[in-house]
Amino acid sequence: MRKVCIVGASGKLGQYMVQHALDRGYEVVGVCRERSVPKLAAFADRITIVPGHTNDREVIREAVAGCDGVLTVLAPWGVQQYSSGTAQAVLDYADPDARLVFSCGWHISRDGQDQYSWWFKAGVRVTTWLARLVRAVEVDDQVEACRRIFASDRRWTVVRGSDLEEGESQGLPVWSRHVGDPILASNRTRRVDFALFMVEALTDDTLIHEAPAIVGRLSPSPLAHA
Repeated sequence: MRKVCIVGASGKLGQYMVQHALDRGYEVVGVCRERSVPKLAAFADRITIVPGHTNDREVIREAVAGCDGVLTVLAPWGVQQYSSGTAQAVLDYADPDARLVFSCGWHISRDGQDQYSWWFKAGVRVTTWLARLVRAVEVDDQVEACRRIFASDRRWTVVRGSDLEEGESQGLPVWSRHVGDPILASNRTRRVDFALFMVEALTDDTLIHEAPAIVGRLSPSPLAHA
């Protein structure tokens, strides 16, 4: 792994991924909306920044050229198929052998075998309804984005994050193929460690065509099942 593109680099998760990638000596290209470029000021002299909307196909074409890996935050912003547009552009324009790692939440299910609690399902329904009402985010479009990824023969991984919190790193999160596994019950991951898992996935071929659901290594449920 030599050169990595981070799509959604200016967000909290994105900035942690930028730092982890730089720590590994990768050349980094960051994509973010033009108004968010100042958020990357701390990295400005160490990365290449490509400003623009992440679902702009020409922006993605430019940013991913020559990259060995692409880390993509599937943000469900707006009502213009932002997540699916971003995912499709990455799938279409990333180099043929590039490792593609995407982030989303637990609500995405690859095979329908995830087991969700009633309160989790209720929360997703309420969030989806409110989002449609205010036309702020498209939760369903994240589902569509992941459907396209899962159908692709590219070298992808979709990392499904639990509820996120700030704090010092606890190390690489624990993962399971399906939500409902008792090891995931704590439903809590440090954001810095979500980013760590994303970056580590770039060089972990066992995660190709997997959709790991992750949880913090030192949260109660993994410790109970150690």
